[in-house]
Amino acid sequence: MKGFLLSLSLLASAAVGVVASEDLQIDVTLPVECDRKTNKGDKISVHYSGTLKSNGQKFDASYDRGTPFQFQLGAGMVIKGWDEGLLDMCIGEKRTLTIGPKYGYGERAVGPIPAGSTLVFETELMGIDGVPKPESIVTKSATDSPAETPAQKVAEKVASVAKEAVKAAETFVADTDDTQEHNEL
Repeated sequence: MKGFLLSLSLLASAAVGVVASEDLQIDVTLPVECDRKTNKGDKISVHYSGTLKSNGQKFDASYDRGTPFQFQLGAGMVIKGWDEGLLDMCIGEKRTLTIGPKYGYGERAVGPIPAGSTLVFETELMGIDGVPKPESIVTKSATDSPAETPAQKVAEKVASVAKEAVKAAETFVADTDDTQEHNEL
């Protein structure tokens, strides 16, 4: 019984994580093959166009300025949706990031962005400091490796943890089963 309750508790905890991760959707629109992907701590250059999901109104675009935006990935210099949504990306790769308020600007208005807005960014990784730009960009079919959303990653982790919890519960029940005869001595 304790094992069953433990399993239910683990699943409930994981379900909360799935809901939170729905604040970031990553769609790879131009997948690229590479040896070196972006990592936390990398200084990267990204071209982008940002729009409001509610009405499609553009609020900012580096393309309009002709200069990619540079920042250190994972250092909290940008919204959480960018810090997480631009990880494991190849130079030349394009992604659409749909970012809910929790991973965006939350319940505060910022310039032309109303409070509580869901944002859509069309992004393109232009470079990673210290990593040579490839001579040619090798794209791959989007069906070769579909983008895995954070919710899918959490779901896979939940399944793995749940499987381990079930095994542990089965072992616990087997070890405490009074109907088994124990002749160890």
